[in-house]
Amino acid sequence: MANTVIKGGFLMLEEGIRKAWGVRVEGNTIVQVGPNESLTVSAGDKCIDATDKLIAPGFINGHMHMYGVLSHGISADAVVTDFTSFLEDFWWPYVENRIDHRLVEITTKWACVEMIKSGITTFMEVLEGPNSVPGALDIEKRVVESAGLRGILSFEACERISPENGQVGLKENIDFARNNNKEGSLVQGMISIHTLFTAGKEYIMQAKKAADELGCGIHMHLSESVYEPNWVMEKYGKRPVELYDEWGYLGPHVLASQGVQMSPKEIDILAERGVRVVHMPLSNCEVGGGVAPIPSYLEKGVTTGLGTDGYVNNFFEVMRGAFLIHKAYHQDPQVMPASAVYDTATAQGARAMGRDDIGTIKEGALADIITIGLDTPTPINEKNVYDQLILFRNPEDVCEVMVNGVLLKEQGKLLTLDEAAIKDELREATETFWTFS
Repeated sequence: MANTVIKGGFLMLEEGIRKAWGVRVEGNTIVQVGPNESLTVSAGDKCIDATDKLIAPGFINGHMHMYGVLSHGISADAVVTDFTSFLEDFWWPYVENRIDHRLVEITTKWACVEMIKSGITTFMEVLEGPNSVPGALDIEKRVVESAGLRGILSFEACERISPENGQVGLKENIDFARNNNKEGSLVQGMISIHTLFTAGKEYIMQAKKAADELGCGIHMHLSESVYEPNWVMEKYGKRPVELYDEWGYLGPHVLASQGVQMSPKEIDILAERGVRVVHMPLSNCEVGGGVAPIPSYLEKGVTTGLGTDGYVNNFFEVMRGAFLIHKAYHQDPQVMPASAVYDTATAQGARAMGRDDIGTIKEGALADIITIGLDTPTPINEKNVYDQLILFRNPEDVCEVMVNGVLLKEQGKLLTLDEAAIKDELREATETFWTFS
């Protein structure tokens, strides 16, 4: 692995923006950060001139369903009227229940294309597909490793199909995490369950016990709409977070996605227990779930990341959604400034994944780095860089993508994946998948 020196126009650091700064990478690690002229350049180094670009840490996609592309433009006869019918009448029968190993492989390839193009270097995957296990996560792993991305893979285990299927899903998670959670592994595992309305207490606590024994994180979808809080209140007389807390489930290793329909008390509990949250602003709109109280999470100190949910995988669009939606909802243009959104997409997003060695550019951090072109019609400077980046840049402006010291995209071209061939393969598979009988 060649050492690499990247000299930039602007460098995005957690403590601020630096003009005409860059980095030196040795192996998979950032070893030097400083003014361009101060960087060590040795014989044999690969030098990237990014003086007309912005250097930033790679984006962290905190919640992904890679198979979700199969629904993009789908024409199904289901009439979706609310979140419940979205799942029961459309998503489960038309999409999720029909996922097999071949579709897992093809959709993983395309998801990796979209993520690399968008500057995503790390993602957390939740594979939903009760008829794709066992063996589905190993297929994803092979593709992700070949693409060169950093991934945390999990299977959404639940008892929706049957108790027996639930155990197969849980075993998929356990075996994958046990086999892959090793220091330095680019692809690792996490335990994942669905919701309180698709799994009972005994099953949920079995999953939590497995995560504790493996020393890994555990994920669940949480109150994506009013359905789960209403269902839990009717069955248990408590709200979801209160119930999870009563069961002893919550803690710093818990990652909750969505977290839309929440009470102030529930947010306080999440903060007290150190639970991490991932926000999906665009997919929450798609299912009519509502607007998550992200400003309240951040105010309370809840570590909060940002995710695509496998819906719109253009991460710039997702960041724009997080920037704009909360302003409209709160009727306050000062809510969720661009710098706060950027933080959820990088450093704070990494912490939501349980990592402090990615999502940031500093000496000793892993070399997950992107460069973004600065050819904007209005100037970029230290004061407006966050707004310019989030509101007016796009995947086509992402020039270089480096993960673990290896370039996956250079001068705007993918190096590890054949985008055209993968697109053709996916289109052909989707034509068949969309043939309903």
